[in-house]
Amino acid sequence: MTDWLFPLLIVLASAAAMEWVAWASHKYIMHGWGWAWHRDHHEPHHNMLERNDLYALVGAAMSISMFALGSELVMGQAAWWPATWIGTGILVYGVIYTLIHDGLVHQRYFRWVPKRGYAKRLVQAHKLHHATIGKEGGVSFGFILASDPAKLKAELRRQREAGIAQLRESAEA
Repeated sequence: MTDWLFPLLIVLASAAAMEWVAWASHKYIMHGWGWAWHRDHHEPHHNMLERNDLYALVGAAMSISMFALGSELVMGQAAWWPATWIGTGILVYGVIYTLIHDGLVHQRYFRWVPKRGYAKRLVQAHKLHHATIGKEGGVSFGFILASDPAKLKAELRRQREAGIAQLRESAEA
């Protein structure tokens, strides 16, 4: 049992940790010094690809690096065997992100608008993330975990009143 339990726990922990990595990267890199890659994700367009998609390559490089670290043989043994399972967790998060963020929220791959439940909450939270103009302010920087939309709206109002964020007209109501 321990042959598969510990690796499974590493995969699950790594995938869960990636939500924090994604949140921090989104808030401090994508909406900071990495805005040049992320900007087109916040602007209307009809292109199949966005410059923002380059961030997926960064995630893929993280996963591939872990696979390489875990498979590099040193005297017949993997250099650091947990790295393979960490790489798998990063890959699992990337698949979930692609399906939820790109697929469900932005409908790049399929069309389904959830009417209730957590899927609806995810879509609402991310739409509120896109309610700001520019990189300043904003809410809901995670991709899989979503706060209550009423709390996010209240935070956006507070940011607007404090002059931190400029909201799109559709979000002013």
